[in-house]
Amino acid sequence: MSRDYKSSIHLPQTEFAMRGDLPKREPITLERWQSQGLYAAVRANSAGRPRYVLHDGPPYANGAIHIGHAVNKVLKDIVVKSRLMAGFDAPYVPGWDCHGLPIEVAVEKKFGKVGDKLDAAAFRAKCREYATEQIAGQSRDFQRLGVLGDWDKPYRTMDFAFEADMLRALAKVIERGHLARGVKPVHWCFDCGSALAEAEIEYADKVSPAVDVAYDAVDGKAVAGVFGVDPGAAIVSVPIWTTTPWTLPASLAVTLGAELDYVLVRGPERHGKAVLLVLAEALAEAALQRYGVAAFEVLGRAKGAALEGMQLNHPFYQRIVPLILGDHVTTEAGTGAVHTAPGHGQEDFVVGQKYGLDVLNPIDGRGVFLPNTELFAGQYIWKANDTIAALLAERGMLLALEKLNHSYPHCWRHKSPVAFRATPQWFIAMEQAGLRRDALAAIKTVRWVPEWGQARIAGMIAGRPDWCISRQRTWGVPIALFIHRETGEPHPRSVELMRQVADRVAREGVDCWYTLDASEWLGDEAAQYEKVGDILDVWFDSGVTHEAVLAAHPEQGLSKPADLYLEGSDQHRGWFHSSLLTGVAMDGVAPYRQVLTHGFVVDANGRKMSKSVGNVVEPQKVIDQMGADVLRLWIAGADYRDEMSVSDDILKRAGDAYRRIRNTARFLLGNLHGFDPARDLLAHADMLLLDQWALHRAHELQGQISAAYERYDFAEVVQRLNNFCTVDMGSIYLDVTKDRLYTMQQHALGRRSAQSAMYHIAQAFVRWIAPILTFTADEVWAHLPGERVTNVLFATWYDGLAPMAAGAALSSEDMRAVLDLREAVSAVLEPMRGNGVIGAALQAEVDAYLPEALLQRLQPVASELRFLFITSRLDLHALSARPDDAVKGEGSDAWIRAVASKHSKCIRCWHYRADVGSDPEHPEICARCVENVEGAGESRRWF
Repeated sequence: MSRDYKSSIHLPQTEFAMRGDLPKREPITLERWQSQGLYAAVRANSAGRPRYVLHDGPPYANGAIHIGHAVNKVLKDIVVKSRLMAGFDAPYVPGWDCHGLPIEVAVEKKFGKVGDKLDAAAFRAKCREYATEQIAGQSRDFQRLGVLGDWDKPYRTMDFAFEADMLRALAKVIERGHLARGVKPVHWCFDCGSALAEAEIEYADKVSPAVDVAYDAVDGKAVAGVFGVDPGAAIVSVPIWTTTPWTLPASLAVTLGAELDYVLVRGPERHGKAVLLVLAEALAEAALQRYGVAAFEVLGRAKGAALEGMQLNHPFYQRIVPLILGDHVTTEAGTGAVHTAPGHGQEDFVVGQKYGLDVLNPIDGRGVFLPNTELFAGQYIWKANDTIAALLAERGMLLALEKLNHSYPHCWRHKSPVAFRATPQWFIAMEQAGLRRDALAAIKTVRWVPEWGQARIAGMIAGRPDWCISRQRTWGVPIALFIHRETGEPHPRSVELMRQVADRVAREGVDCWYTLDASEWLGDEAAQYEKVGDILDVWFDSGVTHEAVLAAHPEQGLSKPADLYLEGSDQHRGWFHSSLLTGVAMDGVAPYRQVLTHGFVVDANGRKMSKSVGNVVEPQKVIDQMGADVLRLWIAGADYRDEMSVSDDILKRAGDAYRRIRNTARFLLGNLHGFDPARDLLAHADMLLLDQWALHRAHELQGQISAAYERYDFAEVVQRLNNFCTVDMGSIYLDVTKDRLYTMQQHALGRRSAQSAMYHIAQAFVRWIAPILTFTADEVWAHLPGERVTNVLFATWYDGLAPMAAGAALSSEDMRAVLDLREAVSAVLEPMRGNGVIGAALQAEVDAYLPEALLQRLQPVASELRFLFITSRLDLHALSARPDDAVKGEGSDAWIRAVASKHSKCIRCWHYRADVGSDPEHPEICARCVENVEGAGESRRWF
């Protein structure tokens, strides 16, 4: 009659659930964190440590968070928590960008434009209310992601204190000589009704009319004479090529390249008269083909410099247009002659300044030609393109017209094409106080992750125009300057006055600027000055957070420069850019030590997320279905240096990886049931060899993981964690130690040794996953045995791991050789199992024939190798003794012979042993199990 040995088997026991059930479990954990004030407790616990400040770039307070927000916030949270584990005090103060057009538009939809139903003050109040509501919703979603931070005291760019600090920052910029005012061409959005910054521009395809237009020489003989040609009665003309015909009314010059080679050739006749054309030699053939001239003869050649100062007639106005020289003229396309409108282009403006040209802008803020614009008054510029082309054709000045699909600047909010338009604006000048030079120098002092970020932002800074910081809108921080009514110059005491205004804004908000009486500040001078009505560009708002947040709130653990700025790759032209310029303008140094850039999220096919395409992955939905930790694991495991692909299948794979990690944690915890580290923890030297090896592997891995966290390589962390769970733990250690843990006596040294190793590994493992699987780590921590600090985030990298001792029976290299042999044996057993020769590996009896050196190394532990190989017998022999039916081990110098055991199976340990039934009192179990059930217990040394 069979006996029941179940009570003698020590199976795993734990309340740590196999199923994560994260969508239900995580909100309960989050509520506990919030009620306990976890962030404040973590900060208190970290007090006195070295400081590490990651500065949060503010998302815009409008709309629900999307998958890109989730990526950004989770990456930041991983950085912060990994720095906590590394022994730093790592505060995290989240923030929001609150001013700007999107909120204005949302309020306008409900209440109309300023003056319809609400005056400006009431309108700003509604904007503030709207932003507050949006922040509350986004904050809830960010916290649900498991992001730990000072959510009760975030920074908001609409807070009075922040608005005041913005003005103080601007005062500092002015004090250091970087502010300029002038009529310069800026990107202008007719839908916004305002100037735009470079960061507010995106490029999209646009179909434009490409026209070749003839500018006839005032003195054709003089122009032709430069080429050594007598034109006779022929018209001499310089053709230009442009994709913006609407700018021709503002055309004040034609620019040539000084060192370019130009030729004089015959063009198509005009009204029966011969025409000679001046074209860049490199472009002449292509241009003449557009004009219908199949073959041509070069009549003469000249450098562009030889034509400087020659005069042309405007194609439809009574206006003399000079030929000037500019470095921006190339032979990439067109004719080699560029029509120049200083009011409608940055390069045109620069060359126009050199030649003393006016800055003519006949376009109003709506994109309509002004009433005094000859021929085109009242016409919208895009529609005027056709009108202008028709007029040129009528007058014989249109040489060619075609439609061109090209990349063109658009407003990033309205997705509508913008125009360069010269208006009086306020600028942070790039040259007048050396800002460009100093910014380029500062870039080199920063660590850029990935490294290509340095070249990218350097190129942008090197080529950017002055920063237009003024906007003609309502919801924002005013440029609090008093300017002279006649000269337009700021008051001599502008810096002092702005700081005084800032003090009042800190108490009352920006509305005080619009109501204050200038005489209160300027006394008798008040009548000579007026207040500036423009507001600051929102990129200035976020750009000065290093001053208004980091420098302003040391009580929150903040300081500047920040250790890290972390945002998407578009922020080289956005927040990284504006922060660099303001930081250098104010302090002469960059506001950050390191900058990390992550890519955008795309679908599995590399397509951008789009509701119309139907490929949008909503983080809220993923959390509700799979849990935040699965989403966090996908984010950490993706290579953020490139575009990050996500789909249901990709997230399913992340879910599978999560289950492997969770099952590993559960196995460790389950086998620590009844283990009291204060009573049962063995010293490292007293542990079995395999347990020492497991700790050695964990020790190596912790070094690799902590280093990967430090260099922000989270994908490597995930890869190494998965490998550890699957290979070192799942395929080797946990599988092998089941025998000891289940069958040995509860307090046996071999069992306590395994539990000691598992305790150390669990202590380290929970720390490794804490920055990424933040909810799961909290859960694991709660189930660990023994005394410990309240929360895993109070801990640092575990110091209980150790490499293998120098005097161990096998070195770590020897263990690698043993495991290689184990794999070779498994490769032999696998087909036997597949063919039904054996059921499990335990049914096999194995003989391994080894080279002498390996045999000698393994001989001391040979008696217990069967446990490591999970076979019922494993004997080692010299290679010279191998029989003919031995098989060469795959990837090994060993030869393997395996057969199915003829012995009986022990019903307790499942080994096939000759001594099963040797004790008549226990006829169904082996002698080893009899010893573990009734005797003094089995003894092990190695495995």
